[in-house]
Amino acid sequence: MIKYFTRHLIIRYIISGGTSALINLLTFSLFLYVFHIHYITSSIIAFVVAFLVSLILQKFWTFRDHSTDNIHIQGLLYLFSSLFGLCVNTLVLYICVHYFGFLPLLGQIVAGICTALCTFPISNKYIFNQQIL
Repeated sequence: MIKYFTRHLIIRYIISGGTSALINLLTFSLFLYVFHIHYITSSIIAFVVAFLVSLILQKFWTFRDHSTDNIHIQGLLYLFSSLFGLCVNTLVLYICVHYFGFLPLLGQIVAGICTALCTFPISNKYIFNQQIL
């Protein structure tokens, strides 16, 4: 049954993104609450760790791109896509909380959905399925 559901690209994308988001939250919490590192620094560390996990999952499992040729270019493009996603996420979260009065958690869920909708086509078309130089 798991093979049936994970044969669909969208399902693999959601699982990979969810795993990355969970890693981000766990890393953030670990550095903030256990090691007592400032929340901005903890957030940056969490972003880097989650980015690496996401890149590996998206490349090799979600999009099934097992080529290591030009992986550094794909990594850089994926970083730009992730930073774009971070901007979309932050903007949507801000709008949801400050203009629509959503609770931050609900705003984060809405922002995550919007971010996934924006970054999926970029990853699918330009990063993992296109021949890169």
